[in-house]
Amino acid sequence: MGRTAHDVTEAELAVLEVLWRHGAATMRYLAGQLYNDEGPSACATVQKLLTRLVAKKIVARSAKESPIRFRPTIDRDELIARRLRETAQRLCDGSLTPLLTQLVKSTPFSDSDRQKMLALIDKLDERDAPDDGER
Repeated sequence: MGRTAHDVTEAELAVLEVLWRHGAATMRYLAGQLYNDEGPSACATVQKLLTRLVAKKIVARSAKESPIRFRPTIDRDELIARRLRETAQRLCDGSLTPLLTQLVKSTPFSDSDRQKMLALIDKLDERDAPDDGER
């Protein structure tokens, strides 16, 4: 099975991680951060990765600035949500329940993690509860 158009490779994810940490950046800066090298070979690799990310509309380039700067168009949470939805679609017929159940069962959670999850469930319950005026 091939990648979807929005799927992000590990190398592309590394570029996104730098952009999420530092905001907009030049190709040379990204090459220095990713490969500790700002030479032609590293820049060519980063350029190819950026070209693919721009085509996927995950990164935007600013043509008004010189040198050209690149910035992410989605944040980490949005990418996580997208990947989880795609995984649920492929593995669980679109249902998140088996995916989340398996994550919870197989991952040790701290008290803080459990409290955050319970608070999220409470918030979702409140959001989905009918208004008092509805019958």
